Amino acid sequence: MKRFGFLIVFGLTGFAVLIGLGIWQVQRLDWKRGILAEIEAKIAAPEVGLPDAPDAETDKYLAVQVAGTILPGELHVLVSRKNIGAGFRIIAPFETDGGRRILLDRGFVPAAQAKDTRSLGPVTVDGNLHWPDETDKYTPEPDLKANTWFARDVPAMAAALGTEPVLLVARTDTGPSPMPVGTEGIPNDHLQYAITWFSLALIWAAMTAFFLWRPGAPKNG
Repeated sequence: MKRFGFLIVFGLTGFAVLIGLGIWQVQRLDWKRGILAEIEAKIAAPEVGLPDAPDAETDKYLAVQVAGTILPGELHVLVSRKNIGAGFRIIAPFETDGGRRILLDRGFVPAAQAKDTRSLGPVTVDGNLHWPDETDKYTPEPDLKANTWFARDVPAMAAALGTEPVLLVARTDTGPSPMPVGTEGIPNDHLQYAITWFSLALIWAAMTAFFLWRPGAPKNG
């Protein structure tokens, strides 16, 4: 009987833990959806002017409109687009009408067009400020000779082009195909995690029932 009671307690405890983990992931799902909704609203908000001292925390995704001039010199960041293949983000120095120099992400070009001549000069750009988190200890160093970068490292790119460490991702068409800021790349796997935990809870309950009521289960002694 003690062994029977132990199996019941063990089974119920495991089931409760797994259900609790599933509920926690559902709560995390609601939290992440709220965060994504806030980001999407910020991205789509009416444009404002470029802040005097943009902050990577408070001004990330801020919608801005900036008039200025696209300057010579550009960096190529290796990326891939679905149904197109490999290519590059074109990062150029951009001097605002106020005399500030920032980074401008003009968008995507296929690899075959990387060395093409692109238009420079005055333009008004609508876009969003961004400080993408694309680097880690496994990110290769840029190949400066080939002008190939493997991530948008804002401080490093700013140092290379002599600009402020501020990146404006264009929604305006400046030649390359714009790749505007969005929430598509922000992971939100909490629903899958919740389904996994709830599925494991059902399996745990079924296995517990099997061991309790299978022929020869320890019901006595």
